[in-house]
Amino acid sequence: MAETADTKKAPDATRRSERSRRAIYEAALALVVETGYARTTIEGIAARAGVGKQTIYRWWPSKADVLLDAFLDLGRQANEAAGADAEAYAELPDTGDLEADLKAVLRATVDELNDPAFEAPYRALAAEGVVNPELGLRFVESLLEPSLQLYVRRLDAAREAGQVRADVDPRIALELFTGPLAHRWLLRTLPLTHAYADRLVEYALRGIAPR
Repeated sequence: MAETADTKKAPDATRRSERSRRAIYEAALALVVETGYARTTIEGIAARAGVGKQTIYRWWPSKADVLLDAFLDLGRQANEAAGADAEAYAELPDTGDLEADLKAVLRATVDELNDPAFEAPYRALAAEGVVNPELGLRFVESLLEPSLQLYVRRLDAAREAGQVRADVDPRIALELFTGPLAHRWLLRTLPLTHAYADRLVEYALRGIAPR
C-alpha cells in the first residue's frame, strides 16, 4: 500500500546524523553567546553548523527548541565528562552541616550564572518560556524542577536529622534562598556574589526577627 501523509511516520530521532546534530547544538549555543538570542536565527544556526535550514526544521519547530535541546545536551556532556564523579553531583553535599552545604551549592550556582557560556542560553530559555507556555513547561520539567528536587531531598535529610523544624515544607523552604538568587540574576539589578549567596542561606536558616 502506498504511504500517505497520514501514515507517514515522523523522522526517527535515532537516525539523525550525530555529526550534524552536534554541529547544530554547538552553533546554537555559540550564537546566543556571541550575538544574543534575539539575533540568533535558524538560518544563522544552519550556516554556522554547515547544514541546510530544512534539516533543522525537520527536527525542531523553532530556534527555542533547538536551544533547549542544545542546553540539555550540554548538561549531559558535563555529566559524561565527570565520569565516576558524576554520581557525586547527583545529590547536594551532605556533610552534616546544612548551612555550609547550602552555601557551597549556592556559591557554585553563582559561578555558573555568571559564566557567559551558561548565562546567555539559560537567560534566553527562561525569557522564552514566559511567552511560550509549551517551551516553558519543558524548561521547568527538564531543567528547573530536577535541580530543585535536589534541594528538597537535602532539606528532607536535614529535617530527619533535627536540623530543620518538622513542620517545614522543603519545597517552599528552598525558595527562601533560590528565589532571591534567581530574582537578582534575572533583573541584573545588583552583582551576584558569593557573599550574597551566603547571606541568603543565613537569613533563610536563622530568620531576621530578633531571638
